[in-house]
Amino acid sequence: MKELIIKTAGAAKDGLGPAAIGIVVTDKQGKEVFSQAEEIGNATSEYAEYFAAVRALQLLREKFGDGLNKFSHTLQSECESLIQHLSAKAEIKDVSLIGHFIEIYNLRVACFPALEPKLVKEKDNREPRQLLDKLLD
Repeated sequence: MKELIIKTAGAAKDGLGPAAIGIVVTDKQGKEVFSQAEEIGNATSEYAEYFAAVRALQLLREKFGDGLNKFSHTLQSECESLIQHLSAKAEIKDVSLIGHFIEIYNLRVACFPALEPKLVKEKDNREPRQLLDKLLD
């Protein structure tokens, strides 16, 4: 089975303000499948991280449709709370994130049943971070 690596990042200026997301999807060999950067208005950095994960899964569903079942999927993020929540290792305490969590859950059930959340260090998440940094500068 082919593997897709979904790298996401979200950030807001000063932790709360103009926010953006960066998404880079690669195959296992590191070849880029697609990338996306978007400004998302004012938000917290954590909200932007969640938004990036939702948007990445939505874009993959649009791009591959029923063909998603030909791939395994790893979602990489440097956001520890996102990975903890998706791995059922922590409860969500910020109610503003619950809608995004439910959206990710629904996408997992419908299209990404074997999605593997993986925490990565910032240095290993450069590609999506560079995309969003261009929008926030």
